[in-house]
Amino acid sequence: MNATFRQLRLFLAFAEHLSVTAAARACHVTQPTASMQLRELAEGVGLPLYEQVGKRLYLTAAGEALAHTARAMMDEWSAFEQQVDGIRGMTRGRLRLSVVSTAKYFVPRLLGSFCAAFPDIDIALEVLNRDGVLRRLRDNLDDLYIMSMPPEDLELERHAFLGNPLDVVASAAHPLVGRERIALAELAPLRFILREKGSGTRLACDNHFKALGFRPDVRMELGSNEAIKQAVAASLGLGVISRHALGEHPEDEHLAVLPVAGFPVQSNWWTLYRKGKKLSPVATAFLQHLERTGERAVTSDTPTPRGW
Repeated sequence: MNATFRQLRLFLAFAEHLSVTAAARACHVTQPTASMQLRELAEGVGLPLYEQVGKRLYLTAAGEALAHTARAMMDEWSAFEQQVDGIRGMTRGRLRLSVVSTAKYFVPRLLGSFCAAFPDIDIALEVLNRDGVLRRLRDNLDDLYIMSMPPEDLELERHAFLGNPLDVVASAAHPLVGRERIALAELAPLRFILREKGSGTRLACDNHFKALGFRPDVRMELGSNEAIKQAVAASLGLGVISRHALGEHPEDEHLAVLPVAGFPVQSNWWTLYRKGKKLSPVATAFLQHLERTGERAVTSDTPTPRGW
């Protein structure tokens, strides 16, 4: 069985997109060339690598096995290239990072300081909902993953690097704004606007409410922090949101943080990877960068909003 690196890279692009056109575009070749390379690869394996059901393409069992093997080979080769660069005294390569959507508020600052220290490193950043990041984590598609609520069903290496406080927010015109202390029971008659079930923020919020014996009246479930802020500012209900998702001055968005007893919810941001995974030198360097500068890099230029 013969296969070239070019064919394996093309097949990995196909496995990710399940589209010959998208794989060709990702690898900068024409579609006829991509089709020919995939056909030659299947002939070398001796089994179909994908099949069409209806209008969609799916990997066969052989295709899944090849994708897993090819990904491991490419990871090993990339690590070798980075090790050779390290011997030469150079630090360069590619960092593949998947983060949940709320992390988009601070990850660019962390990457900025990292790239300033290592300007020859390229970044591939995926910003997804929690389910999307978990899919990539289970398939081992990236070097590192960042989320606030790690899954319990996977064996993972976990590194906490940043606090993730969650606060109750209201419209700036809400009658409770200005109070110095609010009992959680006072919020029982009020409606809440929360993140969708399955998100890290919602999981932390639900666990916290359950521990306090409080059942919020959920009026709306929304899939983004921006949507929640807009709905809360429009006086549709109270929200629970990560402090990182609020700007330096929540009042500029017609929002106010309420001093509710039992809040903020204290949680952390974690950097994750599968247990037993051999990190590339670039991924190791980024992990060390987070541990040294994570909290300082995110908070040094961000004043605490009024109300905390």
